[in-house]
Amino acid sequence: MKRLLTTSFPTKREELGDWLDAQWLKYESPEFIDSDPIQIPQSFTKKEDQEISGFLAATIAWGQRKTIINNAHSIVERMDQAPHDFILNAEDQDMKRLQGFVHRTFNDTDLLFFVASLRNIYRHHGGLETVFANAIASKGQMGLAIAEFKKVFFSIEHPGRTTKHVADPTRGSSAKRINMYLRWMVRSKEKGVDLGIWNQISPSQLYVPLDVHTGNVARELSLLTRKQNDWKAVEELMEVLRSLDAEDPVKYDFALFGTGVFG
Repeated sequence: MKRLLTTSFPTKREELGDWLDAQWLKYESPEFIDSDPIQIPQSFTKKEDQEISGFLAATIAWGQRKTIINNAHSIVERMDQAPHDFILNAEDQDMKRLQGFVHRTFNDTDLLFFVASLRNIYRHHGGLETVFANAIASKGQMGLAIAEFKKVFFSIEHPGRTTKHVADPTRGSSAKRINMYLRWMVRSKEKGVDLGIWNQISPSQLYVPLDVHTGNVARELSLLTRKQNDWKAVEELMEVLRSLDAEDPVKYDFALFGTGVFG
């Protein structure tokens, strides 16, 4: 927390929106990509490759950012830099390339199941965008929608250990990685960071990917009072962010996260 004090925070509530806008504009720029796992889906041009590689990169996005990026690159390299084709068409011999993969507690058992589940989603459920969009439309609230997505994801036979790698807000999780992934897919590509390849979900429906950095800065700014970084904290923070910009509240993720990491 001490290093946050090196950043000059607004002292008056009426200054807060202007300060957050300035930080958002500062950090949502192509330079952000160089040190962020969003560079994985950004390296592809085909929509399905972007959304699949992005989902896998977001899934392992905890720990040191350099390690996250290196291991996410390793996944798509094992898939011959063609994740959509691999998901749909990989045979047993091809799947052996995934053996030996490890990122912290996510290992090759988990990765092999993720490939099987994604294959099921693209063959029988219309793809990742459709599953998320249908979940949001049917549940009407992001926390319940993410839990519904998890049900679809694990609707085929699966190892019990792997369920921990997909968040469930109904059990209190902040779902940071899924919310980050949705931001990547949904928000406009205008500023060159997020991809904006999904149009069935509105930016206004997104929730902030709350982690230690965004949480610490949000508390410094009195945007957040809850001490735990859980789903209740996400909902509390979202109320404030929507009051500042109802159409694109999650743009402030750049302000909070950027200040916490780089500020």
